[in-house]
Amino acid sequence: MCDDRAASETPHQSNAAAKPVRWAADTVSTIREGARLRLDHWATSLWHVDRMIDALRREATPYPAMESVLRGFGAYAGEVIVRQAGGEWWSAGGDHGIRTVDGRLWNPLDEARRCLSGQGSLRLLCRDATAGAPEPRDQRPR
Repeated sequence: MCDDRAASETPHQSNAAAKPVRWAADTVSTIREGARLRLDHWATSLWHVDRMIDALRREATPYPAMESVLRGFGAYAGEVIVRQAGGEWWSAGGDHGIRTVDGRLWNPLDEARRCLSGQGSLRLLCRDATAGAPEPRDQRPR
């Protein structure tokens, strides 16, 4: 979900990436070990993440049990956007998000929570955030 915040609210960029990058790395490691799924920081991998969240929703997993998992999935989606579109993490008022090169603000952590309610998609968020972006900074090996 794009978040067009008021100009008076200035996001903090120094060290803004530290926590979400760590959450994303922990999630990649956990999913690789537990689910034997390789999350490769490409937009196509978010299809798998959406499916995992959907399975948890169908199992009616209580939100408190899912909070850190959703945070990790959202941070992972944010890292995909950063790598694919050249965006950067920001933080304001305890929230973390992504500012893409076109100046738009995106909140993948909130989108992950919306996914649990069946109202969001990290794959579609990434598609929207990277639409019209220059070629990805990280080129997938052929």
